[in-house]
Amino acid sequence: MSSTGRCLCGAVRFEVDGPLRDVVLCHCVECLRWHGGPCPATAAERDQLRLVEERGLRWIESPESDAHARRGFCGECGSSLFWAAPDRTTISISAGTLDPPTGLRTVRQIYTAQAPDWDEVDPSLPSG
Repeated sequence: MSSTGRCLCGAVRFEVDGPLRDVVLCHCVECLRWHGGPCPATAAERDQLRLVEERGLRWIESPESDAHARRGFCGECGSSLFWAAPDRTTISISAGTLDPPTGLRTVRQIYTAQAPDWDEVDPSLPSG
């Protein structure tokens, strides 16, 4: 099982040689500011993510992250790509950067209490 993805301009391209977690929709304040709205993210084991092109990849600390995470993005086009916490074996991947078809579905949502008034939280999705 292999998946591929990239940023908008192609300066960051990646492959995942293993299964992807179904999508979790994050409503946290940092994701809202970073993505402009809730972040749909999948995840994979770090050692199964391979960068095919990384000339545009930049990292920034995620300042309010309880997990002391960093966010990976393309420094050329600005696409947000990854979320990585140092003590986790997985890396989160922005679902919109994956090449279709993915076979993924949105299965839950997190940090719903931080959702602003314009962000309509889906009551049919489990929260946690």
